[in-house]
Amino acid sequence: MEYFYFKFLIYYPKAFLRSNMNITNNTVLITGGATGIGFALAEKFLQNKNTVIVCGRRAEKLKTAREKLPGLAVIQCDVSKKDERVSLVTSVTKDYPELNILINNAGIQRPMTTDRLGSDTETLEQEIATNLTAPINLSGLLWRHLAGKKESAIVIITSGLGYTPIAEYPVYCATKAALHSFSMTLRHQLKDTSVKVFEIIPPIVNTDLKGEGVRIPGGISAGETAAETMKALETDAYEYPIGQAANLHSKRDLLFNALNK
Repeated sequence: MEYFYFKFLIYYPKAFLRSNMNITNNTVLITGGATGIGFALAEKFLQNKNTVIVCGRRAEKLKTAREKLPGLAVIQCDVSKKDERVSLVTSVTKDYPELNILINNAGIQRPMTTDRLGSDTETLEQEIATNLTAPINLSGLLWRHLAGKKESAIVIITSGLGYTPIAEYPVYCATKAALHSFSMTLRHQLKDTSVKVFEIIPPIVNTDLKGEGVRIPGGISAGETAAETMKALETDAYEYPIGQAANLHSKRDLLFNALNK
C-alpha cells in the first residue's frame, strides 16, 4: 500500500494538493442534455445552484427540457458535426465565460451486424462521431479555457459495455472502450492543471439511447445515474462504475460469455 501511494505521488504530484470537487456554483455544459442521463444531470446540477447549459440535436426536445427546468439554458447543436462543435464552443465560452465543467454525455446506440458494418457507413460514421469523436474534440477545444479556472472538470460518460461488450452493439461498445482509454490519457495529460477528469461508468440505464421511443428494458433510472455521478464528483472518484457496471468492469470474461450466448 505504501508503494502504491509513493508511485501515485510521483505520477500525480498535484493530486494531493487538490480539494474535492465543489458541486455548487459551477457553470456546466452538458452534451445530449435534453433527455435521459443528460437531462437528469442538468436537473441535479440546477438543484445544487449551478448554471447549466445543455445542447442537443432536436429543437423540440430542448424546448420541452427548458419548460420542465425553467432555469436551464439550451443550445441546438449536433455534436457529430465538426462545424457545430466549434460554434458551440465559441458561443458558450463567449456567453458563459465562467464555464468550468464539461460533461461529455451525448451518445447513440445502434445494433450492427457484420454485413451492416460494411454497407451502412452513414450510421457507422454518425455513431462514431457522436460517441467518440465529439467528446475527444470538445475536450481538446475546451481544456485551455477550463484550465484557466481555479476548479474545473471534464466528465466523460462511458458505459459498463465498454468493459464487457454486447456483440449486438459492436460500434457503441467499441466507442465506449475507446473513451475509457481516452479518459486515462487525458487525466494524465492534465494532471498538472486545475482540470479533473472523471469517467462515469453506468450500467444499463432506462433511456431512449437506442432511438426515439425505444426504451431500454430494465436497468436503473437516469435520475439514479445522475445522483451517483454527483457522488463521484464530490468525492473525487475519477473512475466510477455505478451499480452492475462494477461487475462489467471487473468480471469481463465471465460476463461476456453470459451476455453473448
